[in-house]
Amino acid sequence: MDFTITKNEEAFRLELRSWLEENLPPGWLDGNKELPKEKEAYSQFLRDWQRKLYEGGWAAIVWPKEYGGRDATLMEEIIYHQEMVRIDAPPLINYIGIHMVGPTLIQSGTEEQKEKHIQKILTGEEVWCQGYSEPNAGSDLAAIQTNAVKEGDKWIINGQKVWTSFGQFADKCFLLARTSYDREKKHRGITAFLLDMHQPGVETKPIIQMDGKQEFNEVYLTDAIAFDADIVGEVDKGWRVMIALMLHERTGIGAELFTLEKRFNDLVEMAKEHEVNGQPLLKDSFIRQKMAGLYARVRGSLLNYYRNLTITLKQGHPGAESSIDKLVVSELTKEMAAFAMSIQGHQGVLWKEDALIDTRWQENFLASFGQTIGGGTSEVQRNTIGERLLGLPKDLGR
Repeated sequence: MDFTITKNEEAFRLELRSWLEENLPPGWLDGNKELPKEKEAYSQFLRDWQRKLYEGGWAAIVWPKEYGGRDATLMEEIIYHQEMVRIDAPPLINYIGIHMVGPTLIQSGTEEQKEKHIQKILTGEEVWCQGYSEPNAGSDLAAIQTNAVKEGDKWIINGQKVWTSFGQFADKCFLLARTSYDREKKHRGITAFLLDMHQPGVETKPIIQMDGKQEFNEVYLTDAIAFDADIVGEVDKGWRVMIALMLHERTGIGAELFTLEKRFNDLVEMAKEHEVNGQPLLKDSFIRQKMAGLYARVRGSLLNYYRNLTITLKQGHPGAESSIDKLVVSELTKEMAAFAMSIQGHQGVLWKEDALIDTRWQENFLASFGQTIGGGTSEVQRNTIGERLLGLPKDLGR
């Protein structure tokens, strides 16, 4: 690839940078990046931010123009992520809608579904979650037991979902439910529904993580209702739709490699500033050697991500290569945070009010375990890479 920035691409960067300077929340660029703590205020803050992104034409730049995107080129997408990471932009509350549900509806939805949901996904009027994993169906999604029974033009849905990101904020859910049973091929008989979360049959309960945050939820479905018009694809053939959404999800996760690159730079600064026995950590030859290895892996992974984005642009949709990005960003995030904590010495195990130093690395480390599970576990990614990219035999243990 040629990474030379053209005049048009540099103009794109300057346009985005100028827009961010004018539209970021007050004080953001001066370091005031505190988000509201209370749930409703937090949700409204981020919905307002996404509305601004939409109004400025920055909500989903890689989407086709006819659906509210910019038809962004590969280099423009790279520049976009670089700039958002540079200023540590507010998080995207409709991450699942922008990166997963929207692209899936553009690819597989009906015209009525696109007209009903696409613009609201962009504006943040509809925040989405996805209802995939269940207590007995995580990596093995074909084992889902949530069932949907047809009554006229309605489907009555009962079951439970777990590890549902953004469920506490969501207006809609991209839900998988079993509509028939096939003893030989259990992935058959699954249907994808667009479910309204604001109905009496849907109950959301938080899962409190070990870092004290609530990023995952349990969702209980008791006679919840969806309609024929809410089905994406065909009845009993939702597996293909599910695969399409997960490929988009893993492509979005791969973009987190830009954040990983920034965290490496933060690690370098921490090693320059933090001292042990009166010497900066960076003067330790072992630490420098380990950091050189991390840099090579982060940089190599980012270049591989560029290559995978090129493949996506050429074929029009992401492929199995996105599993490489998902695996790498998940495992490297955890390893880098663990290393950062280890070189802090005894201070690295202190937490929150007991801490004498910035605890962002501790927070990153605790959160990183969920990252190796969400969107498909690291083990599943390795199977996908082995079978679909390397041509290895299927895992007989599944």
